[in-house]
Amino acid sequence: MIKHRTGIRVRYADTDQMKMVYYGKYFEYFEQARSELLRSIGLPYSDVEKSGIFLPVIEAYARYRRSARYDDLITVESTVDEMPVTRIRITYKIFGEGEEEALVEGYTVHSFVNVETGRPTRAPEQFLQVLQNASR
Repeated sequence: MIKHRTGIRVRYADTDQMKMVYYGKYFEYFEQARSELLRSIGLPYSDVEKSGIFLPVIEAYARYRRSARYDDLITVESTVDEMPVTRIRITYKIFGEGEEEALVEGYTVHSFVNVETGRPTRAPEQFLQVLQNASR
């Protein structure tokens, strides 16, 4: 299991007229946390793409329990629970500052796609090796 926590301050632009985070913004928070998770284990997206692999989102889900508000400090906990084969699933929990109950929970599923052919492929061995090392 690989877990990473990313801190984010809610911007005014992220909120609706009621000063609550607009529901679609949570997927952007997931994306930011996913990028930081991969970077933290030595797999920044730019390097993954240079190796000839894209990771498009093929499924996304979020369950909203409570909303974050303008200027809140939130933490996005991103987790990879299983070694990927042709897809990788990353789960997320978003917490308000000092809170133990998640505001939002969700996941994204990404397919490994060959840059040249545009077709799905297996996870590259180097990618799997980095994940394996990070989960120890």
